[in-house]
Amino acid sequence: MTQQTAEGYDVPAVEAWIAEHVQGLTPPCKWHRLEGGHSNLTYHLIDSQGREAVIRRPPQGQLLPKAHDMSREWSLISALANTPVPVPAALGFCESPDVTGAWFYVMERVAGKPMYTRADTESWVPQERRTVLAHSFFDTLADLHAQDPDAIGLGELGRKEDYVLRQLKTWYRSWTSSIEDAQYDDERAHRLQQFFVDNVPEQGPARVVHGDYGLHNCLIGSDSRVAAVLDWEIATLGDPLADLAYALLAWPESAESVKDKPDAATSAPGMPLRAELAERYASRTGRDLSMLNYYLGFNSWKTAAIIHGVYARYIAGKKSTEGVDLEGLKMAVDGSLAAAQGFVDQL
Repeated sequence: MTQQTAEGYDVPAVEAWIAEHVQGLTPPCKWHRLEGGHSNLTYHLIDSQGREAVIRRPPQGQLLPKAHDMSREWSLISALANTPVPVPAALGFCESPDVTGAWFYVMERVAGKPMYTRADTESWVPQERRTVLAHSFFDTLADLHAQDPDAIGLGELGRKEDYVLRQLKTWYRSWTSSIEDAQYDDERAHRLQQFFVDNVPEQGPARVVHGDYGLHNCLIGSDSRVAAVLDWEIATLGDPLADLAYALLAWPESAESVKDKPDAATSAPGMPLRAELAERYASRTGRDLSMLNYYLGFNSWKTAAIIHGVYARYIAGKKSTEGVDLEGLKMAVDGSLAAAQGFVDQL
């Protein structure tokens, strides 16, 4: 369903700005809401000539200082445009809040679909093409981690050193500050955090890390390959192996472990297993993965901290619990901590 009103956008003012600043688009446009993307207000535009684009701005209301940073996303897709990393073309960026109350940008619309669930994968990617999908997904990550941030104009994107240590401090602070609201603590969270702090591997040269690299943040083309990587708002500079481990955790460790997440996009029949994909990344990048279990454990612990914080907000009444499986959230915290311990025990 298309619409000429759009949440968060002064449509006439935005279309006037597009007419002046974005080559190749001729308003008026049809606006169609796109879901996903960290609650940013994202719309598919179709102009008067049938040409397509996507427009994106932060949600309305009070935001945390670094949340929903449109300029960060804009700088990343602009810088990556001339690399092997597939991103939508950057068409126009407005940093005047006078137009519609917030910064926004316009980018190319790329044909493809994100994969959120097993059903998505099964309906879009033929079983005989799922290895192609998986290899393209990790090859794209390898291509991202091959880029020298300074060489592509992203050297100031963030601090280059101590990425894992900074993450450990941030998410441990989240855990400890959520204990009272959650009415729930777990000694493993504290013990594991100390282990990870005490045993941080030496970080190699900093690379751009996406921070949430998954099939849900990629558009998969009709050829079953990654057509574009989206949602760069939490990308920064850091340790590429932490980024790799985050991505790998979504993939099954064994044929048996598919049962743990039966509805996951990566649980569709014909998907390669985690070890094969890690080896493919290593062969493309030359990186030493001997400490991969550390990074898998760290990311599992971080996931526990994130879910613990979400659980705390529900228990404290800060978010509606209607339709929310609170016991399932608590079990997810427990499962993530158990997974983290399992990876540590394999080191």
